[in-house]
Formats: sequence, structure tokens, C-alpha cells
Amino acid sequence: MAQGLRVGVLGATGAVGTEILGILAQRSLPIADLRLLASPRSVGQTLTFAGTPLPVQAVSAETLQGLDLILASAGASVSRQWLPIAVQAGAIAIDNSSAYRMEANVPLVVPEVNSQDLKEHQGIIANPNCTTILMTVALWPLHQVRPIRRIIAATYQSASGAGAKAMQELKDQALDILKGNPPRIAAFPYPLAFNLFPHNSPLNDQGYCQEEMKMINETRKIFHTPDLRLSATCVRVPVLRAHSEALNVEFFEPFPLAEARNLLQQAAGVAFVEDWERNYFPMPLEATGKDPVFVGRLRQDLSEPNALELWLCGDQIRKGAALNAVQIAESLIAQGLI
Repeated sequence: MAQGLRVGVLGATGAVGTEILGILAQRSLPIADLRLLASPRSVGQTLTFAGTPLPVQAVSAETLQGLDLILASAGASVSRQWLPIAVQAGAIAIDNSSAYRMEANVPLVVPEVNSQDLKEHQGIIANPNCTTILMTVALWPLHQVRPIRRIIAATYQSASGAGAKAMQELKDQALDILKGNPPRIAAFPYPLAFNLFPHNSPLNDQGYCQEEMKMINETRKIFHTPDLRLSATCVRVPVLRAHSEALNVEFFEPFPLAEARNLLQQAAGVAFVEDWERNYFPMPLEATGKDPVFVGRLRQDLSEPNALELWLCGDQIRKGAALNAVQIAESLIAQGLI
């Protein structure tokens, strides 16, 4: 540890991978050696870390050897293929994909919420879905004081959730439409510019999409509350990056607004933003590129005395993915687990 960790970033050329590199350069994670890993088609590319150009290598059993830590953001199939090999070679893997999130022996961790679960890891630690991370950071301070009975969530999810190509597609579509041309479609099934549509992940027999079920199942696991009542409606909106969420949160008893506001103002990872005179609350433009989850417009639900409503925005690529993964690594170090 005195000389630093040997760290690999798998999926280094993607939107989350490049964000991880930027965050690692900004924070104090001790790194002795950094290895950038991706698919063979990315070999030959060079990325810059803290002013130093580093080559991108193809992921293989050989390039995974000798690592202490691997931060993976290359998709579920890649994680299933390579992370067990990395762990067998001695690394701890923090995975940003959905591959291992719901496995019983894999901790699903948001450091502000359940960092103690890291002690149970068996080599792989899962990073939750972006919308789950943002919601749990905002709600955990309240849940600790008065347990939550039910959550109704509506998300407003940016193009960044589908990667760098989707973000570029949104820009291109906006230009197409403004020029009077039909928008080109590739990353999404429908035009996103000047439009919105329910999240395009697969639907189950009950009419809930995969993204909505992730929020439900992951929050229950993170909160260690398997019977938590939660329903979500996830929507893609024409925003480049930073997701937003409208949450209706029901408790088992009334939650005084002043107490809830005070808790959120002091909560780790939360920036509380409210100016009722100006009707000014969190916005994705102002959350973009920032670390905290921006929370505001906290109010009493007029239809239910035990419920509060709030609004949040958070950068999907940072706290919703890359930053949370790096914070998990920092928490492993703080707890002496690596």
C-alpha cells in the first residue's frame, strides 16, 4: 500500500471509463501502476492520465495479471467473461455493469449508504444502476430516522445513460431537426431530440421495463429492506447528461418538513438547493460535471400526511457511475480491505 495500488480500468475508452480516469486524477487514490484495458478494436489508442499518455491494451488473462484493483465499465457480458479471471489472479473488481448486482454473495454498494457491506465481498463488488445511486443517496438520511414505507419514483433520464454515442446522437438529431431534416436514429429506437419516451429497456410481463425493476430490486438490497414498497416510471428525456427524479416518499408516520430539510442539508453526498421565491431548484445543467446529488423542492404531500415529495438531479456519469466506483475503492482502503 505504501507504494500504491496496481489499478486496471476495463472499458477505459467508453464514457464512464474516461470519466473514471479523470476522477482518479483528481482524487487521492494511491496508484503505483495504471493499466487501460478495452476490446481489441481500441488497441492503438492513447489516453491521458494526469498529463501522462498511456496506451490502451486489449483485455486478456495476461493483461489482468498482477492487478490489485480493477474498475470495470465495459458491459455485463464483458464483466462476466473477465472479472472472475481478474479475481482469480488476485484483484478486487468493482463492476459498473448489471452482471452481478443481484447476486447474493456480491455487495451492491453506495458508500454514503452501506459501505459496511464491503466487508462481505468475495472479490467482486457491484456498482448500482445510476438512478438507484442518486435516489438512495437522497433518501438514506431520511430512512435512517424514519423508515420508508413506500416510494413512487418518476425519472427523467439523460442520453448519457446510453453512452457517448447516444449523447452525440442527441446533438446530431437536434441539428437535423433545426435544419428541417429527419433525425437520424441509431442508439435509441426513437428520436430523442425535442422528444421524450418511456425508457427503452425490455419490458416484463407486468409492464415494467428493466430499468424500473433495477430501481426496485437494487434499492431493496442496498437498504436491506426486502419488503420495501417501490414503483418507478423511467423516461428518456433530451438532456445530454445528469438524470433527474421526482420522488414521492411515504413513511410510517408524519415526517416534519423542517427535520427532513435539516437532515438533507447535512447529508453526505447531497447538495440541498431551494429558493422558493425564485422557484429555483436542482437542474440537470447545474448538476452536470458535479459530484453531489442535488436535492430540493422538498414539500408535504397534500394527499397523504405520512408522505413527502422531493426533486433531485445528479450527474449520471459521475455519481451515477464513475465517481461511485472510485468512492467504493476509497472505502475499501479506508476499511483496510485492500
